[in-house]
Amino acid sequence: MHFVPYLHEQFLSAWPVSVVVLLVALIGAGIMLAWVALVALVAVWAERKVSAHMQARLGPIYVGGFHGWLQTVADGLKLFLKEDIIPAMADKWLYIQAPVLVFGGAFLAYAAIPFGPKLVVSDLNIGVFYILAMSAIVAIGIIMAGWASHNKWSLYGGMLTAAQFLSYEIPSALHLMPVIMYAATLNLGEIVRSQETGLFGWGGIFGWYLFRNPFLFLSFIGYYISSLAETNRTPFDLPETESELVAGYHTEYTGIRFAFFFMAEYANMFVAAALSTLLFCGGWNGVLSRNIQFLPDPVVFLLKCSAFIFLTMWLRWTLPRFRIDQLMALCWKFLIPLGLLNIVGSALWMYIFGQV
Repeated sequence: MHFVPYLHEQFLSAWPVSVVVLLVALIGAGIMLAWVALVALVAVWAERKVSAHMQARLGPIYVGGFHGWLQTVADGLKLFLKEDIIPAMADKWLYIQAPVLVFGGAFLAYAAIPFGPKLVVSDLNIGVFYILAMSAIVAIGIIMAGWASHNKWSLYGGMLTAAQFLSYEIPSALHLMPVIMYAATLNLGEIVRSQETGLFGWGGIFGWYLFRNPFLFLSFIGYYISSLAETNRTPFDLPETESELVAGYHTEYTGIRFAFFFMAEYANMFVAAALSTLLFCGGWNGVLSRNIQFLPDPVVFLLKCSAFIFLTMWLRWTLPRFRIDQLMALCWKFLIPLGLLNIVGSALWMYIFGQV
């Protein structure tokens, strides 16, 4: 972070650089923690509103203050104030650590997400790889929760998580490879900057990787479907299906520990939306030329992320849940072969037409 030496020179010259770096890291972590909590609150409220309008449900529209926003605040306070119960037969150590691991994996992913050209906690040169690694930590925490609860429904949910998450990490990474090949970097900021101009030197929407060639368009579709499975969203919410497993891996969790799982799901949903925006839809670059962009860069980025989050919510209240055999067949028989095909096709396209 370039502002660390400046901060040390201008204001904290008596302090060691290492202390200043630690102080900046703590400030960044505090800001990101507040952002994750805000994302969860707004996303819960938005999902209630979307479902209410799609299904003509009156409660979320009218109850709880202006457009029902107080209901979300009341639910959050209720979760934080409820009694924390640990089942007598549970593996106590793993039971306690699982929600921390799930939330921690989702929280750490935010460190590498750039909200603007210079608005990022840590500008990693392996940003894409780092975020994919953090998503694997979330999967491990969910499996731990299912095993440690000593509940058959939780165990089934954990087993489904192991099958689903670990399988869909493969197509998720494969469908990101063509973008990385075109940008020749894993740095998210550099990938966004490589989309400022596109075919024939045109900017705006023509620079987005989503529209560069048909293979990148198919990669976006494949990645978005895989991200739904990795974030445990309908129609891929088998690890916590209420009609079959009560609540799945978090059946035995109450209060603040359940809130961690709840917040992590919406935090992961934002991370998936952010990756889709940064890698395929130009990041903070608008639909017009970079020179005639009217909104600030972070606003453009957040509007695109909000559109993806709305689409994810829309699908939840539209599509039925997959069976486990259908879910695994979609991964191994369709998404993985499509990902390999897109890698080969993108390489041939770059060889024939040049990297544009």
